[in-house]
Amino acid sequence: MRLTRGVLAVAATALTPALLLTGPAFAADSAPAPVAATAAAGTDGPGTPVDEMSEHELRAAILTLLGKPYAGKRVTRDANAALDGTLEDMRAFLKTGYRLAQYEDDKVAVFTILGKPYAGKRVKQEIYELLDAPTPEKLRTWLETGYRLAQAEDDRVAVARMLADPDISAALRAAAEEVIDGTPEELRYFLETGQYEVDKQDTSARPPV
Repeated sequence: MRLTRGVLAVAATALTPALLLTGPAFAADSAPAPVAATAAAGTDGPGTPVDEMSEHELRAAILTLLGKPYAGKRVTRDANAALDGTLEDMRAFLKTGYRLAQYEDDKVAVFTILGKPYAGKRVKQEIYELLDAPTPEKLRTWLETGYRLAQAEDDRVAVARMLADPDISAALRAAAEEVIDGTPEELRYFLETGQYEVDKQDTSARPPV
């Protein structure tokens, strides 16, 4: 009648990309290195300076950025325009264009999250604080790690409210008690899917009246 922790863990992996959203580090004030500075080399560390890159290296760096899971419409549009342009167009994109394009995509992502029906008090509070003084680095950092943790806090509150319901079934209570201390992905899976599976199993196991 209940979803075991193991079942939740396996099923929740399907929600991980959506929950992280950006690759899904959440201290909004601990900004990472400038976006274009690290991304331009196609690695996580310093590489060849953009001005010294060959055409092949420039194209490879831009294609690396296009392959990021959080590359949105603006990044895709501007990256393809740079690839169709001159060497200077590609350099300009890697130096400054990418940072601004990703910033625009990230603002769209943040407002999309704000409109989700399950965006709770913590998620909204952190987004409003971000939007008071947004920077490309703060938005990217929050989307990569902060959102996941904020959503998990809201989801734990939702599960706790479920447990406070005196009419909750025994099977659903057991499943909720098991998942409340779980991972962000397990919590989100339980609220989106797992609780309904428990109810369905519980109903099907009851003898006909």
